[in-house]
Amino acid sequence: MAWSIALACASVDDPVRAFRQGLIPDPDAAADLARRLYPDSAIVESGDTVLDFALWPYEDELFVGAYGDALVVCDRRLYDVDDRARTLADHIAAALPGSTCGVLVLHSMVSGCWFRWYAGDRPRRDVFVTAEDGVVVDLGERLPAEAPFWRAIDEGAPDVPLPFDYEEFGLALAREHLFGRGLAERGDDGFLPLELSLRRFKIRSPAKLGRGSR
Repeated sequence: MAWSIALACASVDDPVRAFRQGLIPDPDAAADLARRLYPDSAIVESGDTVLDFALWPYEDELFVGAYGDALVVCDRRLYDVDDRARTLADHIAAALPGSTCGVLVLHSMVSGCWFRWYAGDRPRRDVFVTAEDGVVVDLGERLPAEAPFWRAIDEGAPDVPLPFDYEEFGLALAREHLFGRGLAERGDDGFLPLELSLRRFKIRSPAKLGRGSR
């Protein structure tokens, strides 16, 4: 399966305990965060959906799930893997005090994976790999879930082409650090990450609103 994902996920507790069956979304907290992330735009609430349909938003969309001590944000702007994307990731990571936060971007057209990891509101790990260009960014201490993937490179293999599957790499990090289970893995408690309820928002610039756009 080819995944397209632009996802940030934070939790105060261990992900396995933080993301569980029965989480109650807080739409007011979700709207508050959406407006704080885009203070210069008009944020229009447009209903609810589940994570399965929110992983790769349209460019004018934002999805937020706020559940007290856990938070999920899906935003296509993370896909650019540039300074703006890193600043956006920084703001999301700081939105839930005392949490750890992971940012995962996967897209089959680029054949690459970006993962950024925060602890104590500070970025601790930043890694970007692509199938064709190999290791583009490798900053900070590697996370334990990465170890099997780096073995060949650490033993002297070239990184171009990348000697491991970028998608498997990203999904392994998601399993360990985002939800404590695979995105499509239903736990013994019945919880399935893809069924998480998120609030949908449209991002409208003031200029577009002034022209009467909807």
